[in-house]
Amino acid sequence: MLLIPAIDIKDGKCVRLRQGRMDDDTVFSDDPLAMAARWVEAGARRLHLVDLNGALEGRPVNAEVVARITAEFPDLPVQVGGGIRDDETIERYLAAGVSYVIIGTSAVNQPHFVADVCTEFPGHIIVGLDARDGKVAIDGWSKLSHHDVIDLARHFEQDGVEAIIYTDISRDGMMKGVNIEATVALARAVSIPVIASGGITNQGDIEALYKVKEEGIVGAVIGRAIYEGAIDFAAAQRWVDQQGGA
Repeated sequence: MLLIPAIDIKDGKCVRLRQGRMDDDTVFSDDPLAMAARWVEAGARRLHLVDLNGALEGRPVNAEVVARITAEFPDLPVQVGGGIRDDETIERYLAAGVSYVIIGTSAVNQPHFVADVCTEFPGHIIVGLDARDGKVAIDGWSKLSHHDVIDLARHFEQDGVEAIIYTDISRDGMMKGVNIEATVALARAVSIPVIASGGITNQGDIEALYKVKEEGIVGAVIGRAIYEGAIDFAAAQRWVDQQGGA
Protein backbone atom coordinates (compact mmCIF):
# COMPACT_ATOMS: atom_id res chain seq x y z
CA MET A 1 0.00 0.00 0.00
CA LEU A 2 1.36 3.40 -1.00
CA LEU A 3 1.61 6.21 1.54
CA ILE A 4 1.37 9.42 -0.47
CA PRO A 5 2.26 12.79 1.10
CA ALA A 6 0.01 15.63 0.01
CA ILE A 7 1.45 18.97 -1.00
CA ASP A 8 -1.37 21.47 -1.42
CA ILE A 9 -0.21 24.63 -3.15
CA LYS A 10 -1.88 28.01 -2.62
CA ASP A 11 -0.27 31.23 -3.81
CA GLY A 12 2.97 29.31 -4.35
CA LYS A 13 3.10 28.07 -0.75
CA CYS A 14 2.53 24.68 0.85
CA VAL A 15 -0.68 24.85 2.92
CA ARG A 16 -3.37 22.65 4.41
CA LEU A 17 -7.05 23.53 4.42
CA ARG A 18 -9.83 22.42 6.73
CA GLN A 19 -12.74 20.82 4.84
CA GLY A 20 -11.53 22.47 1.64
CA ARG A 21 -12.19 26.03 2.84
CA MET A 22 -9.73 28.42 1.19
CA ASP A 23 -10.21 30.92 4.03
CA ASP A 24 -9.21 28.32 6.65
CA ASP A 25 -5.66 27.48 5.66
CA THR A 26 -2.42 26.87 7.52
CA VAL A 27 0.87 27.65 5.77
CA PHE A 28 3.43 24.93 6.47
CA SER A 29 6.15 26.08 4.08
CA ASP A 30 6.93 28.90 1.68
CA ASP A 31 8.85 26.38 -0.45
CA PRO A 32 6.84 23.40 -1.79
CA LEU A 33 9.98 22.03 -3.47
CA ALA A 34 11.77 21.82 -0.12
CA MET A 35 8.70 20.12 1.34
CA ALA A 36 8.71 17.59 -1.51
CA ALA A 37 12.39 16.89 -0.80
CA ARG A 38 11.53 16.29 2.84
CA TRP A 39 8.98 13.61 2.02
CA VAL A 40 11.18 11.99 -0.62
CA GLU A 41 14.01 11.77 1.92
CA ALA A 42 11.55 10.18 4.37
CA GLY A 43 10.83 7.42 1.84
CA ALA A 44 7.84 8.62 -0.20
CA ARG A 45 7.33 6.68 -3.42
CA ARG A 46 4.71 9.01 -4.88
CA LEU A 47 3.65 12.61 -4.27
CA HIS A 48 0.16 14.09 -4.39
CA LEU A 49 0.16 17.72 -5.54
CA VAL A 50 -2.92 19.95 -5.61
CA ASP A 51 -3.12 23.40 -7.20
CA LEU A 52 -5.70 24.91 -4.85
CA ASN A 53 -5.88 28.21 -6.73
CA GLY A 54 -6.33 26.24 -9.93
CA ALA A 55 -9.20 24.23 -8.47
CA LEU A 56 -11.14 27.44 -7.86
CA GLU A 57 -10.16 29.26 -11.05
CA GLY A 58 -10.62 26.26 -13.35
CA ARG A 59 -7.14 26.53 -14.84
CA PRO A 60 -3.59 25.84 -13.60
CA VAL A 61 -2.20 28.63 -11.45
CA ASN A 62 0.74 26.92 -9.74
CA ALA A 63 1.92 24.77 -12.66
CA GLU A 64 5.41 26.25 -12.45
CA VAL A 65 5.75 24.96 -8.88
CA VAL A 66 4.65 21.50 -10.01
CA ALA A 67 7.19 21.56 -12.84
CA ARG A 68 10.02 22.44 -10.45
CA ILE A 69 9.14 19.43 -8.28
CA THR A 70 8.95 16.98 -11.20
CA ALA A 71 12.24 18.33 -12.59
CA GLU A 72 13.95 17.81 -9.24
CA PHE A 73 12.62 14.23 -8.88
CA PRO A 74 12.28 12.91 -12.44
CA ASP A 75 12.01 9.25 -11.39
CA LEU A 76 9.35 9.79 -8.73
CA PRO A 77 5.69 9.28 -9.72
CA VAL A 78 3.71 12.48 -9.14
CA GLN A 79 -0.05 12.88 -9.32
CA VAL A 80 -1.50 16.36 -9.76
CA GLY A 81 -4.99 17.80 -9.40
CA GLY A 82 -6.62 21.21 -9.38
CA GLY A 83 -7.93 23.13 -12.38
CA ILE A 84 -7.45 20.38 -14.95
CA ARG A 85 -10.35 20.99 -17.31
CA ASP A 86 -9.01 20.39 -20.85
CA ASP A 87 -6.74 18.22 -22.98
CA GLU A 88 -4.07 20.88 -23.34
CA THR A 89 -3.55 21.14 -19.59
CA ILE A 90 -3.15 17.37 -19.31
CA GLU A 91 -0.66 17.33 -22.18
CA ARG A 92 1.42 20.10 -20.58
CA TYR A 93 1.51 18.37 -17.21
CA LEU A 94 2.54 15.02 -18.70
CA ALA A 95 5.22 16.75 -20.77
CA ALA A 96 6.50 18.34 -17.55
CA GLY A 97 7.02 14.91 -15.99
CA VAL A 98 3.74 14.39 -14.13
CA SER A 99 2.75 10.70 -14.05
CA TYR A 100 -0.97 11.03 -13.31
CA VAL A 101 -3.44 13.87 -13.65
CA ILE A 102 -6.45 13.98 -11.36
CA ILE A 103 -9.76 15.04 -12.89
CA GLY A 104 -12.32 16.35 -10.41
CA THR A 105 -14.95 18.93 -11.31
CA SER A 106 -14.74 18.31 -15.06
CA ALA A 107 -15.42 14.62 -14.49
CA VAL A 108 -18.82 15.58 -13.07
CA ASN A 109 -19.67 18.58 -15.24
CA GLN A 110 -18.49 17.14 -18.58
CA PRO A 111 -19.54 13.47 -18.68
CA HIS A 112 -17.67 12.67 -21.91
CA PHE A 113 -14.45 14.44 -20.91
CA VAL A 114 -13.07 11.55 -18.85
CA ALA A 115 -13.74 8.95 -21.53
CA ASP A 116 -12.08 11.16 -24.14
CA VAL A 117 -8.91 11.82 -22.13
CA CYS A 118 -8.64 8.17 -21.04
CA THR A 119 -8.49 7.31 -24.73
CA GLU A 120 -6.02 10.10 -25.50
CA PHE A 121 -3.78 9.60 -22.44
CA PRO A 122 -4.23 5.95 -21.39
CA GLY A 123 -2.79 5.00 -18.02
CA HIS A 124 -2.43 8.60 -16.85
CA ILE A 125 -5.94 9.58 -15.74
CA ILE A 126 -7.15 9.41 -12.15
CA VAL A 127 -10.56 10.69 -11.07
CA GLY A 128 -10.88 12.41 -7.73
CA LEU A 129 -14.26 11.91 -6.10
CA ASP A 130 -14.69 14.21 -3.14
CA ALA A 131 -17.88 13.48 -1.25
CA ARG A 132 -19.95 14.47 1.74
CA ASP A 133 -22.70 12.11 2.87
CA GLY A 134 -22.27 10.07 -0.31
CA LYS A 135 -22.75 13.02 -2.70
CA VAL A 136 -19.93 14.37 -4.86
CA ALA A 137 -18.64 17.92 -4.35
CA ILE A 138 -17.31 20.09 -7.18
CA ASP A 139 -15.67 23.49 -7.81
CA GLY A 140 -13.04 23.22 -5.11
CA TRP A 141 -15.59 21.58 -2.78
CA SER A 142 -17.68 24.77 -2.80
CA LYS A 143 -20.77 22.99 -4.22
CA LEU A 144 -22.46 19.63 -3.64
CA SER A 145 -23.76 17.87 -6.75
CA HIS A 146 -26.68 15.44 -6.83
CA HIS A 147 -24.43 12.61 -8.02
CA ASP A 148 -23.92 9.49 -5.92
CA VAL A 149 -20.22 8.71 -5.44
CA ILE A 150 -20.51 4.97 -6.13
CA ASP A 151 -22.60 5.46 -9.27
CA LEU A 152 -20.03 7.90 -10.65
CA ALA A 153 -17.11 5.64 -9.74
CA ARG A 154 -18.67 2.78 -11.69
CA HIS A 155 -19.20 5.08 -14.65
CA PHE A 156 -15.58 6.22 -14.67
CA GLU A 157 -14.39 2.65 -14.30
CA GLN A 158 -16.08 1.93 -17.62
CA ASP A 159 -14.35 4.97 -19.12
CA GLY A 160 -10.96 3.45 -18.32
CA VAL A 161 -9.56 5.57 -15.50
CA GLU A 162 -6.42 4.33 -13.77
CA ALA A 163 -7.73 4.79 -10.22
CA ILE A 164 -10.19 6.66 -8.00
CA ILE A 165 -9.07 8.96 -5.20
CA TYR A 166 -11.87 9.05 -2.65
CA THR A 167 -11.99 11.90 -0.15
CA ASP A 168 -14.53 12.30 2.63
CA ILE A 169 -14.46 16.09 2.77
CA SER A 170 -16.27 16.22 6.10
CA ARG A 171 -13.10 14.75 7.60
CA ASP A 172 -10.41 16.32 5.44
CA GLY A 173 -7.99 18.37 7.51
CA MET A 174 -10.07 17.82 10.64
CA MET A 175 -7.90 15.09 12.22
CA LYS A 176 -10.99 12.98 12.97
CA GLY A 177 -9.91 9.69 11.43
CA VAL A 178 -10.38 8.14 8.01
CA ASN A 179 -13.82 6.97 6.88
CA ILE A 180 -12.96 3.26 6.53
CA GLU A 181 -16.55 2.13 5.97
CA ALA A 182 -17.23 4.48 3.05
CA THR A 183 -13.83 3.84 1.48
CA VAL A 184 -14.30 0.07 1.62
CA ALA A 185 -17.84 0.36 0.21
CA LEU A 186 -16.49 2.27 -2.78
CA ALA A 187 -13.57 -0.10 -3.31
CA ARG A 188 -15.93 -3.09 -3.27
CA ALA A 189 -18.17 -1.44 -5.85
CA VAL A 190 -15.43 -1.14 -8.50
CA SER A 191 -12.55 -3.27 -9.72
CA ILE A 192 -10.10 -0.42 -10.30
CA PRO A 193 -7.75 0.74 -7.51
CA VAL A 194 -9.00 3.15 -4.86
CA ILE A 195 -6.77 5.62 -3.01
CA ALA A 196 -8.06 6.80 0.36
CA SER A 197 -7.88 10.46 1.31
CA GLY A 198 -9.22 12.72 4.02
CA GLY A 199 -9.04 12.41 7.78
CA ILE A 200 -6.01 10.13 8.10
CA THR A 201 -4.91 11.14 11.56
CA ASN A 202 -2.55 8.62 13.14
CA GLN A 203 -0.73 5.34 12.71
CA GLY A 204 -3.91 3.52 13.70
CA ASP A 205 -5.67 4.87 10.60
CA ILE A 206 -2.84 3.60 8.40
CA GLU A 207 -3.01 0.19 10.02
CA ALA A 208 -6.80 0.09 9.65
CA LEU A 209 -6.52 0.87 5.95
CA TYR A 210 -3.78 -1.71 5.53
CA LYS A 211 -6.07 -4.37 6.99
CA VAL A 212 -8.63 -3.75 4.23
CA LYS A 213 -6.21 -3.17 1.35
CA GLU A 214 -7.27 -6.47 -0.22
CA GLU A 215 -10.63 -4.81 -0.95
CA GLY A 216 -8.77 -2.77 -3.58
CA ILE A 217 -7.39 0.13 -1.52
CA VAL A 218 -3.91 0.63 -2.95
CA GLY A 219 -2.82 3.81 -1.22
CA ALA A 220 -3.51 6.62 1.21
CA VAL A 221 -2.99 10.35 0.72
CA ILE A 222 -1.80 11.88 3.98
CA GLY A 223 -1.83 15.60 4.70
CA ARG A 224 -2.22 17.53 7.93
CA ALA A 225 -1.18 14.60 10.15
CA ILE A 226 2.35 14.48 8.74
CA TYR A 227 2.70 18.26 8.83
CA GLU A 228 1.62 18.54 12.46
CA GLY A 229 3.64 15.50 13.56
CA ALA A 230 0.72 13.24 14.47
CA ILE A 231 2.18 10.74 11.99
CA ASP A 232 5.92 10.21 11.57
CA PHE A 233 5.94 9.61 7.82
CA ALA A 234 9.29 7.82 7.73
CA ALA A 235 8.22 5.49 10.55
CA ALA A 236 4.86 4.85 8.91
CA GLN A 237 6.55 4.02 5.61
CA ARG A 238 8.90 1.62 7.39
CA TRP A 239 5.90 -0.06 9.05
CA VAL A 240 4.21 -0.59 5.67
CA ASP A 241 7.45 -1.95 4.22
CA GLN A 242 7.75 -4.41 7.08
CA GLN A 243 4.27 -5.72 6.29
CA GLY A 244 5.48 -6.57 2.80
CA GLY A 245 3.05 -4.11 1.25
CA ALA A 246 5.34 -1.54 -0.32
